[in-house]
Amino acid sequence: MAFHIRRWNCFSFSCCIIVLLVPLVATRPQHTFQVENPEWTFNHLAVDHRNGNVYLGAVNRIYKLSPGLDVQVSHQTGPDEDNRNCYPPRIVQPCSEPLTLTNNVNKMLLMDYRENRLLACGSLYQGICKLLRLDDLFKLGEPFHKKEHYLSGVNESGSVFGVIVSYGDASPDKLFVATAVDGRPEYFPTISSRKLTRGPTTGSSSAGREQVYTSKLVRLCKDDTAFNSYVEVPLGCVKGGVEYRLLQAAYLSKAGTILARSLGIGPDDDILYAVFSKGQKRRPKESSQESALCVFTLKEINERIKDRLQSCYKGEGTLDLAWLKVKDISCSSALLTIDDNFCGLDMNAPLGVSEMVRGIPLFSESNDKMTSVIAYVYKNHSLAFVGTKGGRLKKIRVDGPTYGALQYETIQVVDNGQILRDMAFSSDQHFLYVMSASQLTRVPVEACEQYSSCKECLGSGDPHCGWCVLHSMCTRKEKCERSSEPRRFASNIKQCVRLSVHPNNISVSQYSVMLVLEAHNVPELSAGVNCTFEDLAEMDGLVEGNRITCSSPAEKEVPRIIVEQGLYLKSKETGLAFANTSFVFYNCSVHKSCLSCVGSPYQCHWCKYRHTCTHDPSSCSFQEGRVKQPEECPQLLPADRILVPVNIVKPITLRAKNLPQPQSGQRGYECLLTIQGVEQRVPALRFNSSSVQCQNTSYSYDGMEMSSLPVDLTVIWNGDFSIDNPAQNKVHLYKCDARRESCGLCLKADPLFGCVWCKGENRCSLKQHCPHPQSMWLEHNGINSKCTHPKITKITPLRGPREGGTLVTIRGENLGLEFSEIKDHVKVADVECTPVPEGYIPAEQIVCEMGKAERSQFAGNIQVCIGECRPEFMAKSSKYYYFVIPRLLSLKPNRGPVSGGTIVNITGSNLDAGSNVSVMFKDQKYNQSWITCRSHASMQGYGNVSLSVFVDKAHIHKDLKFEYVEDPTITKLEPEWSIFSGNTPVTVTGTNLDIIQTPLIRAKYKNLETVNICQVLSPTIMQCMAPELPYSLNRQKEVPERPDEFGFILDNVQSVLALNNTNFMYYPNPVFEPLTVSGVQELKPGSPIILKGRNFLPPAPGGNGKLNYTVLIGDKPCTLTVSETQLLCESPNLTGRHKVLARVGGIEFSPGVVHITSDSPLSSTAVISIAGAGGLLIFFIVIVLIAYNRKSRESDLTLKRLQMQMDNLESRVALECKEAFAELQTDIHELTSDLDGAGIPFLDYRTYTMRVLFPGIEEHPVLRDLEVPGYRQEQVEKGLKLFGQLINNKVFLLSFIRTLESQRGFSMRDRGNVASLIMTVLQSKLEYATDVLKHLLSDLIDKNLESKNHPKLLLRSYGEVVPELSGNEATYSPSGEPRGNTVYGTESVAEKMLTNWFTFLLYKFLKECAGEPLFSLFCAIKQQMEKGPIDSITGEARYSLSEDKLIRQQIDYKTLVVNCLHPDNEKSPEVQVKVLNCDTISQVKEKILDAIYKNIPYSHRSKASDMDLEWRQGRVVRVILQDEDVTTKIEGDWKRLNMLSHYQVTDNAVVALVPKQVTAYNSVNNSTVSRTSASKYENMIKYTGSPDSLRSRTPMITPDLESGVKVWHLVKNHEHGDQKEGDRGSKMVSEIYLTRLLATKGTLQKFVDDLFETIFSTAHRGSALPLAIKYMFDFLDEQADKHSIHDPHVRHTWKSNCLPLRFWVNVIKNPQFVFDIHKSSITDACLSVVAQTFMDSCSTSEHRLGKDSPSNKLLYAKDIPSYKNWVERYYSDISKMPVISDQDMNAYLAEQSRRHMNEFNTMSSLSEIYSYVGKYTEEIVSALEQDDGARKQRLAYKLEQVVAFMSLES
Repeated sequence: MAFHIRRWNCFSFSCCIIVLLVPLVATRPQHTFQVENPEWTFNHLAVDHRNGNVYLGAVNRIYKLSPGLDVQVSHQTGPDEDNRNCYPPRIVQPCSEPLTLTNNVNKMLLMDYRENRLLACGSLYQGICKLLRLDDLFKLGEPFHKKEHYLSGVNESGSVFGVIVSYGDASPDKLFVATAVDGRPEYFPTISSRKLTRGPTTGSSSAGREQVYTSKLVRLCKDDTAFNSYVEVPLGCVKGGVEYRLLQAAYLSKAGTILARSLGIGPDDDILYAVFSKGQKRRPKESSQESALCVFTLKEINERIKDRLQSCYKGEGTLDLAWLKVKDISCSSALLTIDDNFCGLDMNAPLGVSEMVRGIPLFSESNDKMTSVIAYVYKNHSLAFVGTKGGRLKKIRVDGPTYGALQYETIQVVDNGQILRDMAFSSDQHFLYVMSASQLTRVPVEACEQYSSCKECLGSGDPHCGWCVLHSMCTRKEKCERSSEPRRFASNIKQCVRLSVHPNNISVSQYSVMLVLEAHNVPELSAGVNCTFEDLAEMDGLVEGNRITCSSPAEKEVPRIIVEQGLYLKSKETGLAFANTSFVFYNCSVHKSCLSCVGSPYQCHWCKYRHTCTHDPSSCSFQEGRVKQPEECPQLLPADRILVPVNIVKPITLRAKNLPQPQSGQRGYECLLTIQGVEQRVPALRFNSSSVQCQNTSYSYDGMEMSSLPVDLTVIWNGDFSIDNPAQNKVHLYKCDARRESCGLCLKADPLFGCVWCKGENRCSLKQHCPHPQSMWLEHNGINSKCTHPKITKITPLRGPREGGTLVTIRGENLGLEFSEIKDHVKVADVECTPVPEGYIPAEQIVCEMGKAERSQFAGNIQVCIGECRPEFMAKSSKYYYFVIPRLLSLKPNRGPVSGGTIVNITGSNLDAGSNVSVMFKDQKYNQSWITCRSHASMQGYGNVSLSVFVDKAHIHKDLKFEYVEDPTITKLEPEWSIFSGNTPVTVTGTNLDIIQTPLIRAKYKNLETVNICQVLSPTIMQCMAPELPYSLNRQKEVPERPDEFGFILDNVQSVLALNNTNFMYYPNPVFEPLTVSGVQELKPGSPIILKGRNFLPPAPGGNGKLNYTVLIGDKPCTLTVSETQLLCESPNLTGRHKVLARVGGIEFSPGVVHITSDSPLSSTAVISIAGAGGLLIFFIVIVLIAYNRKSRESDLTLKRLQMQMDNLESRVALECKEAFAELQTDIHELTSDLDGAGIPFLDYRTYTMRVLFPGIEEHPVLRDLEVPGYRQEQVEKGLKLFGQLINNKVFLLSFIRTLESQRGFSMRDRGNVASLIMTVLQSKLEYATDVLKHLLSDLIDKNLESKNHPKLLLRSYGEVVPELSGNEATYSPSGEPRGNTVYGTESVAEKMLTNWFTFLLYKFLKECAGEPLFSLFCAIKQQMEKGPIDSITGEARYSLSEDKLIRQQIDYKTLVVNCLHPDNEKSPEVQVKVLNCDTISQVKEKILDAIYKNIPYSHRSKASDMDLEWRQGRVVRVILQDEDVTTKIEGDWKRLNMLSHYQVTDNAVVALVPKQVTAYNSVNNSTVSRTSASKYENMIKYTGSPDSLRSRTPMITPDLESGVKVWHLVKNHEHGDQKEGDRGSKMVSEIYLTRLLATKGTLQKFVDDLFETIFSTAHRGSALPLAIKYMFDFLDEQADKHSIHDPHVRHTWKSNCLPLRFWVNVIKNPQFVFDIHKSSITDACLSVVAQTFMDSCSTSEHRLGKDSPSNKLLYAKDIPSYKNWVERYYSDISKMPVISDQDMNAYLAEQSRRHMNEFNTMSSLSEIYSYVGKYTEEIVSALEQDDGARKQRLAYKLEQVVAFMSLES
């Protein structure tokens, strides 16, 4: 006879507090079922293991769900009228208790498989059960209502547990039930059993009730109706000395091989997993989050029960049952054999085991309490799945006490709430059903696909997961193809593929090197592999066993910079990379010093005599010049501090090693010292290879702020070859008299300085500079080393308590050099003050602690003696120190919450005396400098605590009490909703609300928190304004949102920070529509105003979603009627124009203006006039009718003719519109998908700056070395160095610029040139350049305002390829081209310098942020243009943004795909290129080159003009296609360029680009037609500058000079008038094609938006707003403040003129300044339209547009207002940012200077600037002589010296 129940049930009774935690991991499982009504929370779960259906017991509902959690059936169980005190329940007999509508909580849900029914027990009627049919939840019946059928009236779902036990076919099944104790024990026994017959149920019950909290397991024989076999066993667990006693959940499972081995049992033995929380034996402390997972073997529990039975039947001990302990009942002895099948006798029943059975602890958790557990065995591993209070699921691999338990994954399963006890597996055990009170979720038991690498996969610890090698994915073994074959599936981390490569690095100048890859753990690779270098190339690999041979990339694919590339092995079988290793391409030439070169991890060698780094040592000049080891490098050795006093001539000797001997033709050694930014070169002498000396020279630095200045020292030879200085040796220049005004400070100086105090002169100087004998010196450690006449300058504090302990700080001069000198020599008001060593600063400061003063002492001065108290060594203070008595008066507030956080103000007298004040709340201490303190949480609970204050050692008592009262609680919120913008009233009900000073309401959403204010009305009520939901995250959403947390900040009260019992919702904001399109609505007086929109009535529960709207007409409110989509406003009695303003919550919106006009009755004169006019009108109509009748007959014929033409035209117009619409819909998707993955070819810094500073000049002198005849070189260089010093003198530079600008011959071009040249010279001194620029701009502003110009005209841009501005408005000519488009042409040098300044400082921002959207826009325009025909002669295109460049005809064309062979490697795969059959051959060549060299900069590509296009038909026939050849068609005097359609090239034709051929069969015969190469037309549309308009640059339709033939492509120039009048019928109105502008604009809209948004936003990915922008905008604001300009339009205009219109427009219009690209004329025309839009967006003036406005203005008319808002927001955001200090800005500028130090040749730049000195020498000298500052510095003389050097002829 089986003696134990198949499944044990463990019963524990405890209460828990649910704490909502922030999710750690936010993995969303696929299938969830949410609670339908917040009250119908979920209670229990059961899964039918036969078909996977899920049964869910909830409050008032039972659900049947499919395995995917779709509802199939639901059964209602409540609510119903009931009262818990009705015994027996009211359905058995009437009840006198008052009845209320009561929810039915599901307390038990069990599957009865034998009868195919569900047992569902609820809380109504004392816990009656229902039997429901599994298929459809049809109620089969309820048991008879006898008392034994009531389970329990406890209203908790976890209070009842049950199990159905089967007895085979003979007997009915039996239900065993355990329940919590509640109410009357005669109704509710703790444990009972009931028969489950097919008909009515009867039962028998036994067992009493528990009276203590404990966790026990009960065992019964299933045939024992009398419960004689009842034995209960206490369960628990101990881990790390902590006892876990309170059971949370338990689950019975099999052990599995690995765990069984560890526990010493069989794999199929039963084990019990149990989750316990911590607790005392008799008192649960549920606030703790600590919990443990333990395991019990049923074998051990049964052994323990058997031992207990045997001892009891021997008469040992008592029955040991707590609930029987009225008295102890002894065990009775009986002669019985007790074996495993013993089922008890009534003599010793029921029986308890006294000693707790201890489980084996596996895993503990201290932060997120475990609440449920389920387990199963997978491939011998035991896996436990544990739910937690925070809604997470922990996956734990249990290998037993020997190996421990591994938590290998945690996932967030439910959104909020804890996971309930009931969890279940799906029928196939692939999924787990997990539930909280409001959500049921289906979670996969494994998520292997989340691991992306073999190590991650096999290191995760999840036994389900293995690595499918050739498919490179983590998965179950059964899901991996051919996983049974060797090494195709790795299940151990040691089986992961390992790959090594030899060599693993090569130089960037090595190509096609053979690489050997060695792979371990790879499967058989017979299908072959490819080697892939990440972004570079893919090669075939040769497989030999586990070795694979590949070659490195070819020359054109190797990167030019050091780059670490992934080298991947790709299987040809799967096409996937399955192994990788890193591979480095290194570049030695980037190293500029020997140590960095030879210290590089790669094969780099240093050429000592060439001063270069190379990977090829044979390229060094001499064998002995090669260096490979760091110790062989020429380098300076570490030196002691090199001290050099200023203005003293002194050599500097440096130790070194390996100093090279300069070879013939090489220059000698020099020392280079950089003093305050100025370089000083000193000749140096190389004694030998280990010593060098800087020759005798004196040095100096400006200013007395620094006593010593460390100066960078570099030893150089041969002009600029620097010797490495690894020890960073510096020269320390010093001045004895700087910052050493007193004797003490002088003697404190470093003894090595040799400074002495020269008494006769009372100053600090070098010994040799003191004119007095040595006896008149004072020097440190000398004969005379003690300063006289100490002096006290400052004392703090000046007041303190008599009790002492005050720390007094004394500052002064000559206060001793050693602490011992003042140790016992300080008195304050005649009281000993003990100096503190930590506070002593020699000669300057003494800190001493006051002793205790007598009552008779009140005040006195401070006395300090230095060493001895002789008059010359004594100092007395002029100020007195006073003793005071601090007193306390009052405390406010005098009560606060027990959690603390109250701000308490203590008032009294003399509380600011002394040095340290502390406050005690009973015995909790607060150190505060002010007597305002924040209370801590109370240690003693509620009640009064006394308060005292310590001022130093004075303890101030007064009977001040602070009362700790109970923390406030929140019980209700009304209403429980708001709108996204918040600021709607919420009435809060609670307790003790009045003890909080500043209550705040808070909401948290997606890790962003917002708060709002509350006002306390009474202790139980406060009124709050709802916080806004950070809905910027949700801007697109129109659905209600629930915040992640919602609560209150009430001082330190934690319990209300996040309320668990609230369902606070946020609904979308009301959205208003404008009154009319124009924004002005005409109304009659008294007419209602209707505001339309949506979301005016939030869909709050109960339908009471009312918002408090205010609508103002002008400043008068109106009466409102609100509906979902309308506000009806009864307008007040007003006339005229009034602004309408609507307010609700935190929103304020003006939908427009109403114009109310009054009715005016007509005067009698007006009536007579109207009647007269009416009579005349009738007479006139009669005449017209007669004439019309006659004319109409003649018109009939004409009308019919016109009708036919109109019909024809109409159908063509319709077709064109339809085409345009279709294109708009389809193009956007194609374009965005085409653009993905293109690399961005940024220009390097130098090329970029040159293109902006000197546009159109390719090889500017500033990039080259100075070119002067050899005989003049030395003096010219001297002259230029001197001139460079002058340029670095601010007085000179400002005077120089002002003088030049005042010269009439100094043109616009000259101004731009000088500004750019000055900036190239000052590139390395940007701090100085910025200072000069600010001076010049300040002057410009002053001058502008003095000349009474409108302030808006300031800084306006005149060109630099930036369009002209009038006022603050940028204008283009009607053609869309900028007016005044001169390359140089700023109004002043300052403005061009400003452009250049931004150019230098925004390069990084362009590369990191703005470059990407700009390049995307350029590519998008180029691709969109090329999708349709482009006329290669006129540059007009089907797709355009510019009306001027639009083809206004119907061109029939077809898209072809040609397969092009790669010009560099014909064996590589063919490239597919889309072309049009109407493309000229040159256009086809360009498109092919674009496709082949997709990610290669334009300047590195082959040129179309150097290539011929070959059409290959089969293997033999090759036809060269050309724009013009003998087959070119000539009609009259028009010759049409050849197109693909001319040659009848077919779709998928094979073509090749080959180098230009000299002759071809179809080339033009010299004698017939003049040879006109295709490049002639290419040149017309290709040039590096910025084309304004092709028509203005080149004669587009040029007759061939010899033959007079005109050339055309798609459209003949309309000016030639060749079309005959008769053709008009077939022509369409050309304006109809303007719709194509709209289609193109729609396609490009996203790219324009992205660019504008990036430029006009202050936050960017990984990059902050450039400091330069903030700094310059703040400067302009300062200037506006200085000149009292408060007009926001002026400030806005200044900023727009300064940055967007001066820098950004230039870049948008000319992307070739930033990228290595080619810009065609059509692209240029489109960019001009975008640039115009950009300028309009920065303007503050209104744009009045009409049908006659230019199309490019109309095109973006709707977008410009929103762009303007972006600009305003951008300026506003910048102004709100913290101000950048000059120090931070200078550090930033210094860093920028350092980065680009040697980009330009300074000498050449100076030479170019000097050319202007030569031109205006007299004027500049004269200006310098008139300037006071210049006269003082003799600048005119210095300039004349420069002129002399430069003009010397020898």
